[in-house]
Amino acid sequence: MDKLSLDVVVTRGAIVESQHRVHAVVADATGRVVAAARERDRVTHWRSCAKPFQVMPLVDGGGFDRIGWGDDQLALAVASHGGEPEHVALAESMLTSIGMEVGDLACGPHDPLAQRGQKALREKGAHPSRLHNNCSGKHAAMLAHAHSSGWPAFGYERQDHPVQRDCLREVAKWTGLAPSDVVQSVDGCGCVEFSVPLEAMARAYARLADAARRSAGTPSRIVHAMQTRPFLVGGTDRFDSALIEATEGRVIAKIGAEGVHSVAIIDEGIGIAVKVEDGAQRAQFPAVLATLQHLGALPAELPPRLAEFRQRPLRNSRGEVVGEVRAAG
Repeated sequence: MDKLSLDVVVTRGAIVESQHRVHAVVADATGRVVAAARERDRVTHWRSCAKPFQVMPLVDGGGFDRIGWGDDQLALAVASHGGEPEHVALAESMLTSIGMEVGDLACGPHDPLAQRGQKALREKGAHPSRLHNNCSGKHAAMLAHAHSSGWPAFGYERQDHPVQRDCLREVAKWTGLAPSDVVQSVDGCGCVEFSVPLEAMARAYARLADAARRSAGTPSRIVHAMQTRPFLVGGTDRFDSALIEATEGRVIAKIGAEGVHSVAIIDEGIGIAVKVEDGAQRAQFPAVLATLQHLGALPAELPPRLAEFRQRPLRNSRGEVVGEVRAAG
């Protein structure tokens, strides 16, 4: 097993001002740990990284196809989107197609995560709605699962609802854990989220990659949607979209809040889980890219769009570069 050093530093001048500790695991589909940084068995919140598995019950059960949804809707269901006009319009159309309204979404409103989405709202003089929530696609898909299964829509986000019980079973299956070993909490969007060891996260994404390359079933459909609709997965200035586009879909990624990230190298059946201990997003992207470079999934000299995430300038209030954020290794 390779031992990785992924900590990220913030420099000011020639001096390191801050340092972020990074934990990570790289695993294959058999569960073998290929490489790790710090605590491979660290239990943490999976947050939005679990979305590909949370939509599986809707697809496996046939509800997704009965509604008539396609790759666009599937990509948005697993997205942490930027709240750009295209994301908002698609989320609203998903609700309309199942006879639901914006008020049926259990997620609250927040400002768009993408600058373009923020600009669009400002130009309209409008306030953000629940559709702008980066998880609105996931919530629309959960409402669809309740609708297609004949269950009440109200309370679909709660732990005791059949929708969430299905999600728990799916997460347990792919991580290789017993459902009772998956810790449940409430996510920022108001929905159930799951805590598992980093090793289990990496194993799940490795299994997702391996299943996608071997069959044409639900895993393949989800991966294909992410590969071919990277904008819907994130947005104009979103890291996941940039990574998927730069690798032409060979690598897919899902961001989670508080410094957690899950990545799959599809053609190798490899899964990666990263957790920045203090939750700082500024350390998250350099750590993910450094891991992929170590594995040979990305070149030493990154494409310009990814290089911006790998080593970011630190600027003062006058816009002058006074340091940088970069991987320490």
